[in-house]
Amino acid sequence: MDIPSQMTIGSLENVVPGEETKQNSDLDMEQFLYIISNAMSMPSLDGSSGSGGGETDYIGQMVQFGMLDSMQELTETMQTTMLMTQQQQALGMVGKQVSLKTEEDQLVNGVVEKVRFDSGYATIQVDGKSYSLNNIVEVGETSD
Repeated sequence: MDIPSQMTIGSLENVVPGEETKQNSDLDMEQFLYIISNAMSMPSLDGSSGSGGGETDYIGQMVQFGMLDSMQELTETMQTTMLMTQQQQALGMVGKQVSLKTEEDQLVNGVVEKVRFDSGYATIQVDGKSYSLNNIVEVGETSD
């Protein structure tokens, strides 16, 4: 997931804006069109003009590839939005009274002292100890 640093409060590991890491299995639209055009230009052994089917097959494959690419972009956008929302929620808890359930199933009550960001993900600090937002059971106003 490529999230530009200006969009998040915390830092993101191994992500440089504008630099995208590609897997060997990743294929962009330009590469796909190159493969399709080469496949269409090669005659098959039986003498037909294309090597894999009719032109509508290629068009269908292009549409499917375009839809897959759009879905991947939508997924990345949703992940970025969810990350930013989580950060905003954590910042809104500073100074609030919270009840947390620890990994040992103990209930901890305290005031959120600060929010920390690790690779863009927010954690809250209560009584000097960091907790994930998933540990929160209840949030309320302080009783000052």
